[in-house]
Amino acid sequence: MCLVLEVSRSAFYGWMNRPSSKRRMEDAVLKEKIKTIFLKSNSTYGHRRIKKDLRKQGTKCSKARVIRLMKELRLVPIQTRKFKATTNSKHSLPCAPNLLQKDFSAAAPCEKWVGDITYVPTEEGWSYLATVIDLFSRRVVGWALSVRMTKKLVIDAINMAIINERPPKGLIFHSDRGSQYASYDFQDLLRDRGILQSMSAKGDCYDNACAESFFATIKKGLIHRRKFISRSEATLSIVDYIARWYNPHRIHSLLGDLSPMEFEVAYYRQNCKVA
Repeated sequence: MCLVLEVSRSAFYGWMNRPSSKRRMEDAVLKEKIKTIFLKSNSTYGHRRIKKDLRKQGTKCSKARVIRLMKELRLVPIQTRKFKATTNSKHSLPCAPNLLQKDFSAAAPCEKWVGDITYVPTEEGWSYLATVIDLFSRRVVGWALSVRMTKKLVIDAINMAIINERPPKGLIFHSDRGSQYASYDFQDLLRDRGILQSMSAKGDCYDNACAESFFATIKKGLIHRRKFISRSEATLSIVDYIARWYNPHRIHSLLGDLSPMEFEVAYYRQNCKVA
């Protein structure tokens, strides 16, 4: 038996336009947007980044409202684990001076790069990831993965960055004092390319904070959330994360809530206008 309520059109629209009903409808729309942003971030965005992403989409929303709706949706961001050092700085190889001195700012692309190595657990055993990051936009410009943490790993990563970015002479490349970066082959490569080598002060973990910050992000968003069956599976997932999520979409407060690629596009547009 179907019960039909006789309600006038004016009464129906009056009910729809009530503040409480409008608020519920707006909340429903906001929830879908918040859920989409949260899932797109691989469950890593908290209320601050979600609020910023909503604002980029043209949706204004208070912090309290985002927090409330996230609670209702039971969306809890993944927490970052502590960073674990992987490089060995106890060696007799020559170390470069610290040219950065914790100045991680850059006025343009290809002025300052930083590099580091981290570990990736898989069912087949450890895999190691080396990255090169441009400090101007925090974009990952080079990377390499290997079953061994050797000088070839960091050489492959820097070669990828050099081939893709074609940096001018005078670029500074900064890393820790690990034996891979202090190797003669790596130092010769930088010298041949006109790249100035810089290394962290001994025992100062904050001297390469930007490189370590990226590793904390990718571990939170991917590595610590997946159980990789094979090294090849880990490689595919990491490359996909960098190329399809981190570089083009992951927003940074330091970049005015833009992603690395968005920040570079804005720079080149402005640079072309000035030129």
